[in-house]
Amino acid sequence: MEMALLTRIAAGTAVTAAAFVATRRAVRAAVREDLETARRRDPAVHSDLVTLVSYPGLHAIWAHRGLHKLWQRPSGKVPARLLSQIVRTLTGVEIHPGATIGRRFFIDHANGIVVGETAEIGDDVMLYQQVTLGGTSMEQEKRHPTIGNDVLIGAGAKVIGPVTVGDGASVGANAVVVKDVPPDSIAVGVPATIKRPAGVAHPHGGEYELVDPAIWI
Repeated sequence: MEMALLTRIAAGTAVTAAAFVATRRAVRAAVREDLETARRRDPAVHSDLVTLVSYPGLHAIWAHRGLHKLWQRPSGKVPARLLSQIVRTLTGVEIHPGATIGRRFFIDHANGIVVGETAEIGDDVMLYQQVTLGGTSMEQEKRHPTIGNDVLIGAGAKVIGPVTVGDGASVGANAVVVKDVPPDSIAVGVPATIKRPAGVAHPHGGEYELVDPAIWI
């Protein structure tokens, strides 16, 4: 019964979203940009139509944009939070509606992603599965990470607390980051250490083609 209800909700949401996209130029442009991002970031993409209907990471991102706007209204916080849990159930991606996310954000193999309330994510950021952008404080304050522009975070990585991952940086798979990561550097290990110092060219050159295999370990 619960699954049938969720299926009906998902179907209704998809129809409503399609109608909304068809009538809003800015929304259509954003969707086109997201599909182009998927093509650039994922070599498995062969069809925009398949991507549109079968990529839960994109569905979670699209849902978050609407829920984030709803969260800005005092009366919208409760429904935004409840709806975000439905999105979590349907996609396997939990993004708190209070989180701030930039353009061309992409989640590959979306599953087990957690993005906390006060997290801030810049433009051109890519996450793999099982990434957590979590907090440690119980206070109502900035307690989640700030992720700069053009950042890659590998599968299973945990970035915890109000740390900053600088522009152009990469976080290796299964790394646990509890301190700031300088721009243009690679953080690997538990706890994460900086493998490449700041001041060098982007480790992934904006395309995530890394020459250092440690980023995937």
